[in-house]
Amino acid sequence: MEQIKIFTQLIANELHLSEHAVENTLKLLGEGCTIPFISRYRKERTGGLDEVQITAISDRNERLQEIAKRKETITKTITELGKMTPELDKRINDCWEATTLEDIYLPYKPKRRTRAQVAREQGLEPLAQLLLLQHEPHPEQAARRYVCGDIIDTKTALQGAKDIIAEQVSEEERSRNLVRAAFRREAFIISKVIKAKKDTDEAAKYADYFDWEEPLKRCSSHRLLAMRRGENEGFLRVSITIDDDETVRRLQHNYLRGSGACQRLVAEAIEDGYKRLLCPSIETEFAHLSKERADEEAIKVFTENLRQLLLSAPLGQKRVMGIDPGFRTGCKVVCLDAQGNLLHHEAIFPHPPVNHRMQATIHIQQMVKDYDIEAIAIGNGTASRETKDFVEETIGNWPFTAGQMPDANSQKPKVFVVSEDGASVYSASAIAREEFPEEDVTVRGAVSIGRRLMDPLAELVKIDPKSIGVGQYQHDVDQSQLKHSLDQTVESCVNQVGVNLNTASQHLLMYVSGLGPVLAKNIVDYRRENGAFTSRSQLKKVPRLGPAAYQQCAGFLRIPQAKNPLDNSAVHPESYGIVEQMAKDCHCTVSDLINDKEKRAQIDVKQYVTDTIGLPTLTDIMKELEKPGRDPREQIEEFEFDANVQTIEDLHEGMELPGIVTNITNFGAFVDIGVHQDGLVHISQLADKYVSDPTQVVHLHQHVHVRIIGIDLRRNRISLSMKGRKK
Repeated sequence: MEQIKIFTQLIANELHLSEHAVENTLKLLGEGCTIPFISRYRKERTGGLDEVQITAISDRNERLQEIAKRKETITKTITELGKMTPELDKRINDCWEATTLEDIYLPYKPKRRTRAQVAREQGLEPLAQLLLLQHEPHPEQAARRYVCGDIIDTKTALQGAKDIIAEQVSEEERSRNLVRAAFRREAFIISKVIKAKKDTDEAAKYADYFDWEEPLKRCSSHRLLAMRRGENEGFLRVSITIDDDETVRRLQHNYLRGSGACQRLVAEAIEDGYKRLLCPSIETEFAHLSKERADEEAIKVFTENLRQLLLSAPLGQKRVMGIDPGFRTGCKVVCLDAQGNLLHHEAIFPHPPVNHRMQATIHIQQMVKDYDIEAIAIGNGTASRETKDFVEETIGNWPFTAGQMPDANSQKPKVFVVSEDGASVYSASAIAREEFPEEDVTVRGAVSIGRRLMDPLAELVKIDPKSIGVGQYQHDVDQSQLKHSLDQTVESCVNQVGVNLNTASQHLLMYVSGLGPVLAKNIVDYRRENGAFTSRSQLKKVPRLGPAAYQQCAGFLRIPQAKNPLDNSAVHPESYGIVEQMAKDCHCTVSDLINDKEKRAQIDVKQYVTDTIGLPTLTDIMKELEKPGRDPREQIEEFEFDANVQTIEDLHEGMELPGIVTNITNFGAFVDIGVHQDGLVHISQLADKYVSDPTQVVHLHQHVHVRIIGIDLRRNRISLSMKGRKK
């Protein structure tokens, strides 16, 4: 209980939140509540904290738990060494900063047999302390008393004493903090090419960092990660440096008193300790901290991009044709029903080198007619632009010629280009093999493309987020932290949108609050054996889905056409009684309350406040009654590239073109303008004002207009600008 109080105070101070809100949030997390559930259904207890704030509390709580475990280990180790004192024990108990804690522990930490340890074993500790006192006018005479055995002369004795001083100074907190302050204030990161590999083709991508230096505190995450990748691949040598001479002088100033032979020896020991022990240790620490900060920034960019991608506008339940485009291997075409089930697949070859364009045209038209296709999804990879032009030409003469004419009332299918990032990963996965055991990877990939148009969220949850390709340096950052953040993002998006209990796949259900893989599978099995769910309360019959899991998941699961209309809303079953009382007070049914705006307007929500349900929950209920089960995602939009631009050779500076944002990094946004090579809108070119965060200006898959400001044909790079564009 005492620890919760300490954690509450620390987290509240760090995040600038009320202790009451933090304490209740920690209790809810401790009870097994999920972040989406807490933010949506426990606003009274948290004071209305959002998911971002609750996630920050959860993450900080986990770090404090790790520090608490580390303190136990440190206390046990020092106690076993017989060196624990009441003062030291109090310092450890009061410390909640990992770096400070390790500094406290460092002098007692078991380590390999150092030069100082050897000197101590030789009995030179008293000589070292004598030198540190700096009272002995003749240190060589004092050293003679230690000459014996392995200590063959006074020089050896004094060197051993200096080794002890060097280690002692390097492990003292004030020394480490002084050097840390210098690194924090003035450190430079320096990157040099390894000469033996400078002229290799593989090293060329790191050419910008062959001779590079900048202040560490100004080094952006993408530059730091690029340098570290170059270092890991053996092309660069990266270091972090400060003014060593000035730092040594500051260190010596803290220890030296006056001048003389002792002072000279201590000064030499301090300089040796700095160069051999202290500076490398703090450089390693700052290399780790800077990498950690870069990881955090890169992960933040990745998670925000993933969130935007998962929340992309869905087409909905339409009959869709999915096309995975290609030149030599042809285009794999699949036809799906409105539920995403595979009805038909075949390959067409409208492009070189095969060039069976007429045959492909006939086949596309026949499939559109036979399967009453309402929309066509084309992957955005190789041959995407050419395939889109071919398909639009094929369906352009609507309705088709006699003998192939569709129903007179049918509409011409709309054509959409869909991101196919990760489709190949899905097609070779166990999930895809389970869904389509008889089909090859090309068919599975085309199905994924078609389904992404219908519901991006439901399809993308089947793919490892790292493979979706909407981040920067995702393979260079801390993988456990990346996975943790991406999983949280997927869970957040799934629960924000809500899930159809009767159509959701196991892979989508497993991200619903309170479920996970086992319960998701049990739900699918129960549905298969007993038919569609007709009420949320039926979930209680699913094996192993107990009261706690039901409480966490029920509000995020939807049942369209349920007998109780609230089962298709975000109103939690625990609040059904309140809505029913509202309807009773209005002399109508719950359905009438949902359908009649005037009846809802008569309700004074303050009358329904209880000890457990306050105005935040009641306000949410009223919003949900207005549009029960509404999808928070935007409506999908069609897009057209400039018909006059097909390749990078068609571009010229000053040209203005439509494009689609395909990726966002912290240095800008990549935009597809239809020439098989995305262009970069650098952060400085995103707007007419200063931009610190590209996500404040653009979002993934946004339709934008850009201006060509640079073309590098040799490196296949296109520079774009969005400055001066009308909003």
